[in-house]
Amino acid sequence: MATELIYKICTEAEWATAQRAGRFSGSAVDIADGFIHFSTGDQVAETARKHFAGQSDLVLVTIETGLLKATLKWEPSRGGALFPHLYEDLNIDAATTVQPMPLGADGAHILPETL
Repeated sequence: MATELIYKICTEAEWATAQRAGRFSGSAVDIADGFIHFSTGDQVAETARKHFAGQSDLVLVTIETGLLKATLKWEPSRGGALFPHLYEDLNIDAATTVQPMPLGADGAHILPETL
């Protein structure tokens, strides 16, 4: 199985809850949609801008796909681009890093340089 990195944007509180539970069941929008939304490195900035504008309590969770216990599905979304979706809980041991996403002076999220 090929391993690649995907990313989840969520609140600090949501990730803290996941750590206590040992799994991430998703944010409110994930639960409403029936799957956990992820982005590739190329998609993270647009996802943050479109869905999390101005939100200051966010973290960016890096997920190593080879460590997932559930099957990841790649499905078309924005403009036909394929986005990674998980239809089961995320095992948190697949997370390799969790980094804050502070807001810059312009109101946009500052993303890690390692994307």
